[in-house]
Amino acid sequence: MVEISSENTGPLGQSDENLDVEGQEEEDDEDAGDNCKRKKRKKYHRHTAQQIREMEALFKESPHPDEKQRQQLSKKLGLSPRQVKFWFQNRRTQIKAMQERHENSLLKSEMDKLREENHHMREAMKKVSCPNCGFNTVSNDSAITTEEQQLRIENARLRAEIEKLQGKSGNLPEGTASLSSSWTVGTDQNNRATIKGYAGYLGLEKSKIMQIVDLALDELIKMATTHEPLWIRSIETNREILNYDEYRKAFVSEATSNGSQNKLSVEASRETGMVFLGISKLVQAFMDVNQWKKVFPCMISKASTVDVISEGESETRSGLLQLMFSELQMLTPVVPTRELYFVRQCKQLSDNRWAILDVSIDKIEESIDVNLVKFRKRPSGCIIEEKANGHCKVIWVEHMEYKKNVIPTMYRSIVNSGLAFGAWHWIMTLQLQCERMMFFMATNVPAKESIGVSTLAGRRSILTLAERMCISFCHAMGGSRNRAWTRVSTKSGDDISFTSRKNISDPGEPLGLIVSAVSSTWLPVASPVLFEFLRDESRRTEWDIILSRGPAETIVNLVKGKDRGNSITVHVGCDINIFNHKLPDTTTKAYYDVNMQATKSTERNCMWILQDSCTNAYESMIVYAPVDSNGMQKVLTGCDSSDMAILPSGFSILPDGIDSRPVVITSRPEERSTEGGSLLTVAFQILASASPSAKVTMEIVENVNTLVSCTLQNIKRSLHCDDG
Repeated sequence: MVEISSENTGPLGQSDENLDVEGQEEEDDEDAGDNCKRKKRKKYHRHTAQQIREMEALFKESPHPDEKQRQQLSKKLGLSPRQVKFWFQNRRTQIKAMQERHENSLLKSEMDKLREENHHMREAMKKVSCPNCGFNTVSNDSAITTEEQQLRIENARLRAEIEKLQGKSGNLPEGTASLSSSWTVGTDQNNRATIKGYAGYLGLEKSKIMQIVDLALDELIKMATTHEPLWIRSIETNREILNYDEYRKAFVSEATSNGSQNKLSVEASRETGMVFLGISKLVQAFMDVNQWKKVFPCMISKASTVDVISEGESETRSGLLQLMFSELQMLTPVVPTRELYFVRQCKQLSDNRWAILDVSIDKIEESIDVNLVKFRKRPSGCIIEEKANGHCKVIWVEHMEYKKNVIPTMYRSIVNSGLAFGAWHWIMTLQLQCERMMFFMATNVPAKESIGVSTLAGRRSILTLAERMCISFCHAMGGSRNRAWTRVSTKSGDDISFTSRKNISDPGEPLGLIVSAVSSTWLPVASPVLFEFLRDESRRTEWDIILSRGPAETIVNLVKGKDRGNSITVHVGCDINIFNHKLPDTTTKAYYDVNMQATKSTERNCMWILQDSCTNAYESMIVYAPVDSNGMQKVLTGCDSSDMAILPSGFSILPDGIDSRPVVITSRPEERSTEGGSLLTVAFQILASASPSAKVTMEIVENVNTLVSCTLQNIKRSLHCDDG
């Protein structure tokens, strides 16, 4: 959660809640004798530092202590229960006042920005319109489109790559020396061109970059390790609030002000978590962009290393400095992605501590396309500390400037609150993926957690296939600008987005024309309840229009996490409804064809379905795909699954993020809230034609849209969420 406080509380022990006020009677010396008068006068008692620490510790656990807790604390600290009670009242009042001032500050800031934008728009209209006739004086052809901006950025990256490759071969054409003369090009283990002796990137010297990075790293470490008054925990949401008055006092530096734009909004968050992975493998996952994408498939739609500015130390690679590009997404095409360039440094702080720093540098961004920069990273990243038993403590700080886009109403709360792209989401995803890796490497898995798979090789083979399926699913359903999504409305009122792509050579997917359709909706059902309903094989026939005639049989069940919801299963459904009366024949036939006529030896029509269910405190996914039964049986024995064609569909489930029902930060499933609503995204992919040259027809679009719409209606009906 990202909340920014404008309150300046000062150091602990100096605020009013640390003062106790009592009434004391004092004799008036001037009117002694029978006519003496007594006046009540306030007497202030300042609590000791030890008393404050003890009360702060209890406040963090329980902002509203009961009478028994107050009695115990008062005896321990030598205070009266009344004094303890007043201190907690004052503390709660102070934090509430800070939050209200923060909200007022945000509203005022937004109003000022709207006024400024309105003024600029009026000025722009005056410039492009004739004052006499009012007609536009500028041709529409001169406007820079989004596509042209994207081409500019791609051209800049390609130009840099070409110049590096030309420098490697020693064949520089005229006109390129001015950009390439400062580069010494080598190659890394992946034969990618890298820079040694880096002396500048598009006008920015290495010394200047290093100066900004050093300041940014210092800021990241302080942001990760400093507590109150810089960070204050919210009573309502239990998430930390950044006190921006304290932040501005502590970090007035070039790293903070570097390229900052007043027109951009700011979100900041911090979260701490334990992950089940060794520090060397964890750090490597951030150094290698391909591993980084693999660890965060639901959040990163695209990522690349644009340049290596410094290769770091030879053995540990500490100090590795890379210019990176990433596109961050939510698992729905209706929320715009966030594209940004930033410099990443991996730095070893001590034998058991590393820092991963991300920070945007304005000169680099402006040289690519200043008009494209809508998102910037202030010093962000994580501090990784190795603990016992191969575990690591990770403190994640996410601090970003962004230009607000149009967000659909149902996603506005979860995006504007900072949950969607904040530190908590990153930590939850990291913990989930590291847990998955741990179960992949485990050699002593109990038999009850590996039903249907008898060998270690078979277990790892199916885990690898399921991971590939999930990555493909996440990549297919995001709102990347590489995909042209078209939105249509159905008769039932659902908005469905569809797109198409052609697979010509990838053996991991069916060859031909693939059509994807996605729809997102709000349901008045808590996300844990919705997740359990959709993963319950005994209730699958309630929503699955293909397996609608009888329950599916589970022949494989692999555990891949501590939460029982994190599992991989293989279902076999027979007597499947190939020609569902609710759908056109071509729809169900196209969906069924992906199964490649799976089990031909049985008397009944059967479909094998591979399903991966994963959940954490923030989001849940259920991804499944029909698979070839013969191929799946080979996978279960440990055979390579890389050439097994698979086309996943599934669901993404998020809490709705409504502030009146705050998300409880906990990784324990039994403590998760069963209140509130959910944001459900349904995604289907079908092989529309085995010919890559085929065209998308209206019939294909209507069929896949009907598939999505019917599934949504079935879910609503089963959960009693019908609009009517």
